[in-house]
Amino acid sequence: MDQFDLPRLLYLGLLGAVIAGYFVVSNRHRMGQMAQQAAIWGLIFLGTIAAVGLWPDIRDSVVPRQSFVAGTGTVEVPRSSDGHYYLTLSVNGTPVDFVVDTGASDLVLSQRDALRVGIDPGRLAYIGEAQTANGRVALAQVVLDSVSLGDMTDTAVRATVNGGDMGTSLLGMSYLRRFGRIEIAGDRLVLER
Repeated sequence: MDQFDLPRLLYLGLLGAVIAGYFVVSNRHRMGQMAQQAAIWGLIFLGTIAAVGLWPDIRDSVVPRQSFVAGTGTVEVPRSSDGHYYLTLSVNGTPVDFVVDTGASDLVLSQRDALRVGIDPGRLAYIGEAQTANGRVALAQVVLDSVSLGDMTDTAVRATVNGGDMGTSLLGMSYLRRFGRIEIAGDRLVLER
């Protein structure tokens, strides 16, 4: 909040009070109708706030995050509103969300996701190191029993667990190079084996 925010807020509050006062005075003979209209506008406002808050859930239901072309080994992923591509893979039988990151060398699990798939991050040896946009982070090498994407399953998949704070696991090149074709066409990422 800078020095101009409080005066702007006071100005908007005063302007809102003047407008509301005008409507009350001009409609003093129709107070019931005015209250009804105020309630309608209040519900419209609350509905808009709810729709904005629930939009990520609605979007994932209406526009799926990924689709599989059965039997062909093809996965199509729409670009997210933030410009990234997200995939949900089954790691050791647990669904894990990944952001596709061609700049990452490895499949990198966050500590939270590692714990979810049965790896205790506290018992790992963080002897590796990586340079990221947020600085240097410690890494621990692991081997995942299984990684599945649609009907494609790989076993004994090498991965790393990030020793730092990371919001989303990364699907890097060590996994992506298992595909014969990686293509970005329009707003879709196409992976094909």
